[in-house]
Amino acid sequence: MKILIIYTHPNHESLSHAFLNKVLEGSRENSAVQEVRVTDLYAEDFDPRLVFNHEKRRRDMHLDPRLEQYRQDLLWADKLVFIYPLWWGRPPAMLLGFIDQMFASNFAYRATGGLFPEGLLKGRSVVCITPMQGPTHYPLFFLNNAHKVLMKRALFGYVGMKKVKFFEFGSMEKPNGKQAKRLEQIYRYFKQIRA
Repeated sequence: MKILIIYTHPNHESLSHAFLNKVLEGSRENSAVQEVRVTDLYAEDFDPRLVFNHEKRRRDMHLDPRLEQYRQDLLWADKLVFIYPLWWGRPPAMLLGFIDQMFASNFAYRATGGLFPEGLLKGRSVVCITPMQGPTHYPLFFLNNAHKVLMKRALFGYVGMKKVKFFEFGSMEKPNGKQAKRLEQIYRYFKQIRA
C-alpha cells in the first residue's frame, strides 16, 4: 500500500502536526505499507489561488506544469490521507485551493455527456483526520454535516473514490487527556490498516 498524506496546517507545533507524526509512526510499523509520501501545503508554499485568463484557461488546468508533481503523487497513491483542522466548519482555504486545482476535469474526472462524470481516481481510498476546537458533534447538529457531505459526496465520490473514513475529533483545544487518546487511536489505526 502506498500512502500520500496531504497535510494542511501552518504550525508544525500544532495538534494537526502531532496527528501527522502518529500517521507516519503507525505506517512505519505496518508491513502492508510500502511507502509514505507527505505533501505539506504550507511548507511547500502551495499557491491556492485560482487564476484564469486568456493565457491560462480553466479547461487546461489538468495540464498546468506547476502542478505536475502533485498529479503524479495522486496517481501513485493507493490511499490518500488528509490531515487538516476544521476552521469555521470547513477545511482551511489552503486545502480548498489545492482541491480546486488538483481535482480538475480530465485529470480527476471526465464528462460523459450523462448526469454523472466518469471518476478517474477510482480504486483509491481516503482517510480524513480533522481536529477541531468545537464539540465533536458540532458539524452534525449545527452544520448538517456539511463538511462530510462536501468531502465525501461532492468531491471524493465525484472523482470515483468511494471508500472514505473520517476521524473528526472535537474539543481538542482542551488539555484534558483527550488529545493523547485520539493520537493513540490514529497511531493504532495506521499500524493495523490493510487497505
